[in-house]
Amino acid sequence: MRPYSPPSSGRAGKLRLDFNENTVGCSAKVLDYLREHLDRNMFSVYPEYEETRAALAGFFHVAEPQIVLTNGTDEAIQVLVNTYVDDGDRVLLTHPSYAMYRFYSEVAGAEVEEISYEPESLAFPLERFLERARDARAILIANPNNPTGTCIDLAAVRRIIEANPRAAVLIDEAYYEFSGITALGLIAEYPNLFVSRTFSKVYGMAAMRIGVILTQAANAAHMRKAQSPYSVNTLAAIAARAAVADTEYVAQYVAEALQARRMIYEGLDRLGIAHYPSQANFVLFRAGSRAVEVRDRLREMGVLVRDRSYEIDGCVRVTTGTREHAQRFLDALGKVWRNA
Repeated sequence: MRPYSPPSSGRAGKLRLDFNENTVGCSAKVLDYLREHLDRNMFSVYPEYEETRAALAGFFHVAEPQIVLTNGTDEAIQVLVNTYVDDGDRVLLTHPSYAMYRFYSEVAGAEVEEISYEPESLAFPLERFLERARDARAILIANPNNPTGTCIDLAAVRRIIEANPRAAVLIDEAYYEFSGITALGLIAEYPNLFVSRTFSKVYGMAAMRIGVILTQAANAAHMRKAQSPYSVNTLAAIAARAAVADTEYVAQYVAEALQARRMIYEGLDRLGIAHYPSQANFVLFRAGSRAVEVRDRLREMGVLVRDRSYEIDGCVRVTTGTREHAQRFLDALGKVWRNA
């Protein structure tokens, strides 16, 4: 196995456009809610999740037994794989995609197969994917996908789910708020469907480490058997309740990020830099042989972006952030790009 080693140190004080995080921080109402509800005695007691599950069930419009709280999306993936995948089972992924799908599948001893995105357009390889889905034990898909920004519609999701009713199909919707496409409405129809959401992106709570899996109640009961009973800490559980209540904050941040994404498209066009359409809060662009140089020189200027040329030749990914952040990125990139 190759270790997953994200370059997450030395980021303080820089413009963080490298990990698709919320670039302004969580809702102020989350901090207020924590101040109101915490006292010193809470830190000596194991977490209780009833109020959080009830709040999230109402927000996601599901029954409370359909929710599994997780320590971020990472644990959501881990618990699903631990529950449904045995040694030697096949797990089907796309390539490139989120590295932790392969990571947890390999830890479980699975045989991992990756279907590459279409080489020129980076479109989802639906027909090729369906051909290989029939004998998979688990199918893990990010929608929208990271790092491509690619999204599939619900018709495609249905075809994938129906291709193999025995497979546990995870639709990871970490960037749902930016695309507006969700498979949540299909859960009652398909017993092999699992949808994950995270509070690490639009909600600005990556440090809290909290996410959810939403599925049919029988599946959720099975998954809890394979999960540590206290994997989500009390602070995260309380903060999640306030985060979903502040819908105005989320709507404002999404609107700002989408405008920033449009600015980045236009700025890259002016510089003559090819890029891909995205339905998430990031843009993948082609820096060619200069990908590592662009990353390093931008870092020297206090702007962090992510080199993805190890997966897609010559590509760099930038988080959209706000319009102010997008402009700072474009100003810095312009200086780097023109001074070849």
